Amino acid sequence: MIVARLIVARLMVPAVLSLSAAAACAQPYPAKPIKLVVGFPAGGATDTTARLIAQRMQSSLGQTIVIENIGGAGGSIAAKQVAAAPADGYTLMMTTTSAFGTQPRLYKLDYDPVTAFAPIATLVVDKGVLVVGPSWPVTTVQEMVTQAKAAPGKFNYGSAIGIGPHFVFELFKRKAGVDIVHVPYRGGGPMIADLVGGQIHATVNGKSVLRQHIESGKVRALGVSAARRWDDMKDVPTLMEAGLLDAPYDTLFAIVAPAGVPAPIVARLNAVINEGLRSGEMRASLDKLGIEPHATTPAEFAKIIAEEAPRWSEAVALTGIKVQ
Repeated sequence: MIVARLIVARLMVPAVLSLSAAAACAQPYPAKPIKLVVGFPAGGATDTTARLIAQRMQSSLGQTIVIENIGGAGGSIAAKQVAAAPADGYTLMMTTTSAFGTQPRLYKLDYDPVTAFAPIATLVVDKGVLVVGPSWPVTTVQEMVTQAKAAPGKFNYGSAIGIGPHFVFELFKRKAGVDIVHVPYRGGGPMIADLVGGQIHATVNGKSVLRQHIESGKVRALGVSAARRWDDMKDVPTLMEAGLLDAPYDTLFAIVAPAGVPAPIVARLNAVINEGLRSGEMRASLDKLGIEPHATTPAEFAKIIAEEAPRWSEAVALTGIKVQ
């Protein structure tokens, strides 16, 4: 009798476990906090945008969005961890569309970024601007180029390695024919602090993190990487019209998840994000940063990746940037 009971008990264990798993799967998403990984330190454009979007997502989803900053290697260290995470919708990553083209050329990845991630939603366009700090008192981009040509290697610029702004500045250098030394940083926050403090001379970075410093006079804007001049800075030329960039290069931020996330979860996240981007409150917050919402469906996001990856891959080839 005892043996029979033991056999029945053993047979029931898998069934109980199976029922528990089924119950967990049946729980409405999200049933616990969501982690949003940012591949750069706090204070930069990627982190700033992530925190703004996360705040809106929290209120809509009813769950905490935990920001985890994992800096290093142009965001590829964070990307590798997210690619290997469970595809359950509880690990997301803030990225840029440029990363799909640059990271495979710069790093020896053991995964394909295009197939390792599920496109969730694009977020905002952050326009790039070339600025100089107090240690380089030039007022026009032409004056900057003239001084840089007269003193090769004397001036420098800061940026994280292998991200969009790094390539934009290198493309600018190539077109202008100047030798301005690159000073690598793990992210935009520490770099901007050094720029404002006069430790480095210049940078290209997003309007979202530089606008306040431009308006306060701590840094001077010399050119923008967009296709046309900014409405709120009409006196600052585009680098294209100055003949110092061949095409516009803006940063499109987006959120991805590990490939294999169930379609209903992808659809839920996309709807929540797009609803937030359309809200008056979010638009007001974005206006303060000077960035524009860019809502898409997951399919539209995938199409953008297919178009942008080759363009940024070509930028890597043109600049010759290499990383260790």
